[in-house]
Amino acid sequence: MKLRRVRDGAAFAVEIATGDAWVDAGRALRSVRPALSEVDIALWSADTIAFLGAPDDVRARAEEAARRLAPDAGAARSAALPFAPLSFRDFMLYEEHAIGAARGFVRMTMPALSPIVRGYERVLGAPFPFLKPHRLWYRQPIYYMGNHLAFAGDGEEIAIPRYVKALDYELELGFVLKSELFNADPEEAEAAIGGFVVVNDFSARDVQREEMGSGFGPQKSKHFRNGTSAVVASADEILPRWQSLRGTVRINGTRVAETSTAGARWSLGEALAHASRSERLYPGELFATGTLPGGSGIEAGRLLDAGDEIEIAIEGIGSIRNSISREAQERS
Repeated sequence: MKLRRVRDGAAFAVEIATGDAWVDAGRALRSVRPALSEVDIALWSADTIAFLGAPDDVRARAEEAARRLAPDAGAARSAALPFAPLSFRDFMLYEEHAIGAARGFVRMTMPALSPIVRGYERVLGAPFPFLKPHRLWYRQPIYYMGNHLAFAGDGEEIAIPRYVKALDYELELGFVLKSELFNADPEEAEAAIGGFVVVNDFSARDVQREEMGSGFGPQKSKHFRNGTSAVVASADEILPRWQSLRGTVRINGTRVAETSTAGARWSLGEALAHASRSERLYPGELFATGTLPGGSGIEAGRLLDAGDEIEIAIEGIGSIRNSISREAQERS
């Protein structure tokens, strides 16, 4: 099942995908038999996370009902973020990306060293040692806390901050909780996932290097903006195949990268179980896998600039497209 959230005047409403059309979840829920309570309908039809957390049979009957109903037409509704994240934790599950990004940082910041790295890797057929992630990465899932208030939606403009000279995109698989977790095991943690979105973790690469070297992790290099697809795909649709989804990146309509979700060191359940250790997690908290291998500009050698249009997509979920501008200078 695919859902989206739209503005309906001053309120929000959830819609259910039926092919290429959309049906109001409230209409679908009211046509379900046996009849549901108006209290439940009001909750589930206005809140995507609540709908994802509804009983499985209710969601199944609502989807079946939506297919029988005529698509919504003529309503003055505009798509919004699929939900308002309560928090955002971004893992780094892919070694191949970590090494590829480190290789890109060498090209960008230490060009004289780049031929040495290439020669070493060509002769030995292995990554240059200092390109590999920190040893902690091999012992446990690692993540940073992002800015959950800075998400842009599909079609929104992304302004390059005045202090940034190297803006990058990062194609990631996002997943949101539908139920609480606390000291969960991987199976319990995976069962708490409600749905999946496409996430673009915009990054200021020139700022990131020094911030990471400080020992405090990313700050202004990450917290200015992120993006998420307008559509959320329910967990039952994605979880069984989450490690075999194709991803693509297009800049100004030209495909610059093709990747997949294969190769994660940790499962989603293991990652969430780690995050829930002695820490309560709540419905609506958003997580991401970290960048898919080859899914960033620093790996491909193509960063973003004003005037670009970036589109990232993951099969089975959807896409997010954003135009890039430069933040206006302050008036003197």
